[in-house]
Amino acid sequence: MRKLIYSSLFCLTSLCFAQEKSQQPTGEVALQRLMAGNSRFTSGQSIHKNLGLEGLSELKEGQEPFAVIIGCSDSRVPPEIVFDQGLGDIFVVRDAGNVIGPIELDSVEFAVDKLHCPLVIVLGHENCGAVKATLLGQENVPELDNIYPLIAPALKKCQAQKGDILMNAIKCNVKEGVRYLKSTPLIAKHIAANGLKVVGGYYDFDHGKVTIIPE
Repeated sequence: MRKLIYSSLFCLTSLCFAQEKSQQPTGEVALQRLMAGNSRFTSGQSIHKNLGLEGLSELKEGQEPFAVIIGCSDSRVPPEIVFDQGLGDIFVVRDAGNVIGPIELDSVEFAVDKLHCPLVIVLGHENCGAVKATLLGQENVPELDNIYPLIAPALKKCQAQKGDILMNAIKCNVKEGVRYLKSTPLIAKHIAANGLKVVGGYYDFDHGKVTIIPE
């Protein structure tokens, strides 16, 4: 009885995270699942079109998402729709420029350590306004003052690259996010001990396709 009471109180915190490690897929299987969803989305065969209330009651006591996605706040890139996933499937962290500061890192670590997510994707996208503003100079969009310092260091690493300057910068920003995550103690521990997979992706508007960015 006491155990049941403690369990109920635990879930009433509103976090309601999984108390026991569930049988999550491997990071590679989780990635395949997301990419299959993106393939359905790009072909107009999405199976989670309304993201409605069906099954929501089953989620109110806890959640077991199989992937974490750090995406941009851009209204054109909603991860649940882009990857054709339902309620409770993915743990989403969004901000302008898909940057990773202390708050975003805490969110990712929570999902990895407490919800046992086996996959983390840093998702950039075509024509990202935050990255473009950083390239042009922060005086152009002063509202992003706290975002610029998290993007600017990555852009210095791609200045010599050939090709589209903005696309290169967006991908460099994603790669820097992946590198940073892998360097943090908790994420590094889960990579070594549990096979956590951390990758970067790029979303294009022409086809709605997500491409995994090679490291």
